[in-house]
Amino acid sequence: MRSIAIINQKGGSGKTTTTVNLAAALAEKKKNVLVIDLDPQASTSQWLGLDAHDKNIYSVFVEQIPLSRIIKKYEQKHIWVVPSSTWLIGVEKVLAHEVGSETILKMHLEQLDHKQFDYVLIDCPPTLGILTVNALCAVQEVIVPVETRFMALSGLVHLLQTIEVIKQRLNPALTIAGIVPCRVDSRTKHSKEVMDELKDNFKEILYKTAIRENIKLSEASSFAKPIFEYDDESNGALDYRAFAREVIKQEAR
Repeated sequence: MRSIAIINQKGGSGKTTTTVNLAAALAEKKKNVLVIDLDPQASTSQWLGLDAHDKNIYSVFVEQIPLSRIIKKYEQKHIWVVPSSTWLIGVEKVLAHEVGSETILKMHLEQLDHKQFDYVLIDCPPTLGILTVNALCAVQEVIVPVETRFMALSGLVHLLQTIEVIKQRLNPALTIAGIVPCRVDSRTKHSKEVMDELKDNFKEILYKTAIRENIKLSEASSFAKPIFEYDDESNGALDYRAFAREVIKQEAR
C-alpha cells in the first residue's frame, strides 16, 4: 500500500484537483484507492459528493473512532473516501495539549488492512498546522502540485524545507515522490519561464507530465465528477491519465 500526501500550502495550486483526478485515473487502472480529505474546506469530499456525513475524519481525531468505520464507498469502482468536515478548523485547539497528537492519523492508518488498498491519497490543508503534520507523519511519500506562477516557487522552497524537517524529526521514511506542474498555459511567457525554473532547480523530482490549464477541470468539480466522467477526451483527462501512468511506474522503486 502506497501512502501519499498531496500538499501545497498555497491555495489554487491544483491540490484538490490532483487528488480527485489522480485517484480516478488510478482506479481506471484497477488500483484500489482510499482518498482521505484532511482539508477543513472539504473540497475533495464535495467534489466526490460526500459533503454531509455524521462520521468523518474529525471523528477520528477527536472521538478516536477507527478510520475503517468512516470509510465511504464512492460510486466509481476501486475508490473509497474518508470525508472531511468544517469542524476540522477547531482541531488545532482541541489537540493542543494532546501528547503525540502529530501521530494520530499514522496510528489509524496502520490499523487498516493494507491489502485492501493499493494507494492512500491524502488531500492536505493549505497550511502547515497539526493536520498537515499528521499527514506527513503518516505517509511514505509526498506529491507537490505547483501552479506555474513565480509566487509559487518561493513557497515551494519553504515547503520542501518543512518536509525535510519532518523527515529528520518525525518520519525518516518520508520521501518526495515528485512535483507536478499544474495550470500550465504554454501560450504565456510567464508559464514557460516558471516551467524552465522548475526544470533547472528541481529536475530530479519533477514529473514529466504537466497538467495544462483546462476549464473542463473546473467545470467537472461543479458537477461533482472526476474529469473522466465529465469530459473523457479533454486535455485535463489526457494529462491526469499520463500523470497516473508515471505514478504507477514509480512502484518499481
